[in-house]
Amino acid sequence: MSQTDPRRAGVGQSPAPEPSAPGGLLDALGVAAVVLNAKGRIALWSPSAEELFGYTAEEALGRPGAALLVDPQHARLVKDLFGQVLEGASWAGGFPVRMKDGSSRLVEFRNMRMLDEKKNAYALGIATDQATLRTVETDLALSMRLISQSPIGLAVLDHDLRYVLVNPALERINGMSTSDHLGKKVSEALPFLDVEAVESATHQVLTTGSPLLDQYAVGRTPGDPGRDRAWSVSYYRLEDTGGHVLGVAISVVDVTERHSATTEMIRARKRLALIADAGVRIGTTLDLRHTARELAEVVVPDLADLAAVDILDSILGDRQNASGPTDSSGPAVFRALAVKAAYRTEASRAPDPAGDVAQYARDRLITQVVDSGEPILVPHVDEDTLRRVARDDDSAVLLARAGAHSYLGVPLIARGNVIGTLSLIRARTPAPFNEDDQLLAWELAARAAISIDNARLYRSERRTALALQRSLLPQRPPRQPGLAVAYRYQPAGSTHEVGGDWFDVLPLTGDKTALVVGDVMGSGISAAATMGQLRTATRTLTRLDLEPAALLRHLDDVTTGLDQAFATCVYSSFDPATGRCRISTAGHLPPVLVRPDGTAELIDVPTGVPLGVGEVPFETVDLELPPGSRLVLYTDGLVETRDEPIDARLTALVRMLSGPRRSLERTCDLLLHSLRDPDGHDDVALLVAEVRPEGTVAHTAATAGGTAEAPPGATGTGTAEAPPGTAETGTAEAPPGTAETGTAEAPPGTREPGPGTVHEEPGGR
Repeated sequence: MSQTDPRRAGVGQSPAPEPSAPGGLLDALGVAAVVLNAKGRIALWSPSAEELFGYTAEEALGRPGAALLVDPQHARLVKDLFGQVLEGASWAGGFPVRMKDGSSRLVEFRNMRMLDEKKNAYALGIATDQATLRTVETDLALSMRLISQSPIGLAVLDHDLRYVLVNPALERINGMSTSDHLGKKVSEALPFLDVEAVESATHQVLTTGSPLLDQYAVGRTPGDPGRDRAWSVSYYRLEDTGGHVLGVAISVVDVTERHSATTEMIRARKRLALIADAGVRIGTTLDLRHTARELAEVVVPDLADLAAVDILDSILGDRQNASGPTDSSGPAVFRALAVKAAYRTEASRAPDPAGDVAQYARDRLITQVVDSGEPILVPHVDEDTLRRVARDDDSAVLLARAGAHSYLGVPLIARGNVIGTLSLIRARTPAPFNEDDQLLAWELAARAAISIDNARLYRSERRTALALQRSLLPQRPPRQPGLAVAYRYQPAGSTHEVGGDWFDVLPLTGDKTALVVGDVMGSGISAAATMGQLRTATRTLTRLDLEPAALLRHLDDVTTGLDQAFATCVYSSFDPATGRCRISTAGHLPPVLVRPDGTAELIDVPTGVPLGVGEVPFETVDLELPPGSRLVLYTDGLVETRDEPIDARLTALVRMLSGPRRSLERTCDLLLHSLRDPDGHDDVALLVAEVRPEGTVAHTAATAGGTAEAPPGATGTGTAEAPPGTAETGTAEAPPGTAETGTAEAPPGTREPGPGTVHEEPGGR
């Protein structure tokens, strides 16, 4: 059908002539026309008659039709039929005709009378080969029945891509009658589809002739507006027998059930993949906030457009089994741990910022999730629901403006206790949350809750271990004659357990000084407690003024008596009167000697075995330490890393201690900053002692802003001269606000102030 189709011509308009290309239906039938006058002679003979019967016009014109074309046995019948036609009757049927070659063929006739202007009668015979006609009729009937009875929706579009045929199945599929289709383009008849894709496909097929098969389309029809339906659509070009393009045929199969099953299978795979991904990504550290962020990053954007993770503030205390708000009648107190949005949106400002503490009344959805221990699903939220979700009215406006339309809140339950909530919002995602989403969120929340609770429990235990360790470490070593001492202690980062490193500066008889650094194997409260026992034993044994090797033997006996305890230790005794230093080690890394000229080397001292092995002798090395010499004792946390050999790290330590002289405090800070593994996986104890001239009493002062060293030549019991703005007093206690005080982990890069104090390496990521 073209734009000149009479069905689309306007009122009073006459369609223009439209020539047809050869090869049409009439050409395929080969319809012949023959006219006989009243005497039965052939008056007109068409070219098609020549093709059908074999006689040329010259051979046929003027001859009696019956004599030329009819077998004599049928002559009387033909004469009777001819008379009836001349009298005005019509006759149609098949009749055997004699061909020029003598053969006989059944020909289908349509005979009727014709009159000229003088009322002279003629007989018009329209004829075609009956076998050809029956074939065409059969094909046409089959085609129409196939179209009308097919359960597959079928349509034909013309060159202008307008409907010219729609079968009943397509009427049912589209929920529209044939009249609502005919003469219209797809965009006019079916606006509920992705019309651009459909019209682009039909135009492509019409132009190229290449079919497009099994193209998916999804939409809602007028007959079923409340449900998404899916169709498999195929396009192919229609051509006549001569190869001329007629238009585009479209077949449509409703595959909604298959599409739903496939979609559900894809969703199930995505859910399984999301759960598997959660198992890998959640709980990679023991950092509370980091674990919460991991949960939020897993659910966004695959499950929600906006996610918030909040934990009950009460469970961050020391109680191991906190199960919810302490006052069921009052507001619930939450601490926000993480907020994640799938895209940049003002809705991300609606939840409480990470780290904030907020109170929510009992009618708020987040509180109801905690109180009930059950998920709350609101597929379609209204303004009132948003006010019960958001932290305040302004936040509710932000959510509404961002298009928030569905809410899902899931409790975080660990070890039978509700510890917090996972809140999910959908805005750009058109589908609301459903029960499958709820089950998935519940599974993810359950997995994450264990990791979050593990981080919480670890955090509590770590704080206890740190408190114990701080209480056992020296608050301020005593000042000793002939030595200036600087020290550092930094525990492992917050995602690692506290170890059992310790140091000590102990007075001996005759103004001698013992320098001790040790490292208990293991971590946590047990290691800290063992460290306290060994430090106490060491302080007790020093009163006996034993040789270093003998002291380590006694300390080994003490360690053997402890429950599966092992430790490394370096013990040195310095005599300022002689300038001699005696050193023994028990499985510990060798100390470093820095000579007055700035050269540094590892002291060649037998390593020995760790304390706790038992019945193994220790050896002592004696060396001279002239004034200006430095002795550096340390634990393995200063130099060990996961990716470099220990020999290379010890070489780096010696190289860093060589060269221009720095103050003791700057030396300590430089070593920690340059050598310690950034991951902070182990504790570090560091002790640097410098020999001063005989009679000098020197010691670095623990200060808030720096420490001062007694300069060489300082006399008697005079105190070290503190630089401007510093104070002589200070303790090894971590001041308020450091990494382990409060509920939040310390931000990266923070340190406790005060050189010479016990330092804590911050945790977190």
